[in-house]
Amino acid sequence: MGKKSIREDKNIFQLAREEAGLTRAQASEKLVFVSESRIEKYESGKSEVHPEEVLAMAKAYRKPMLCNYYCSKMCPIGKENVPEIKMKDLAQIVLNTLATLNSLEDEKDRLIEITADSQVSEDELSDFVRIQRGIEQIALASDSLSMWMNQMVASGQIDEKRLAQAKAALERKGKF
Repeated sequence: MGKKSIREDKNIFQLAREEAGLTRAQASEKLVFVSESRIEKYESGKSEVHPEEVLAMAKAYRKPMLCNYYCSKMCPIGKENVPEIKMKDLAQIVLNTLATLNSLEDEKDRLIEITADSQVSEDELSDFVRIQRGIEQIALASDSLSMWMNQMVASGQIDEKRLAQAKAALERKGKF
């Protein structure tokens, strides 16, 4: 068994591995194509982690949020286009979604007025931006719900096969 790290400045990948209860040697076995020395290099910041390594870690460590972290914080394209999603519990996600939906309900008539002529005039711009931000909050809530679902599947709290069956049933009914 490997020795336990005493480093205080552990990165997210090392923390995820340790939370999974794996030594670097055990992680290397699970990751198959990633050596123990390679793991040490990206955990210590001596080397950049590669996207395929992040995918493997997310699965092996049962931490799907590693993918979002990589895309939003490390990938040059993602840093500009992918928002970081914080893990929240289901109640928080639902309450945030409902609060945002309620605030947008009051804004829908204004959005129709603004977009009726397919133009956003100078005097409409601030209202349009405010409404757009609300819609972005809904998108983030949706992503957060997906992340929560992925985490529940990864941890075994939701059965992946039953989830796939439920999705397939909805698709057959044309509701998905």
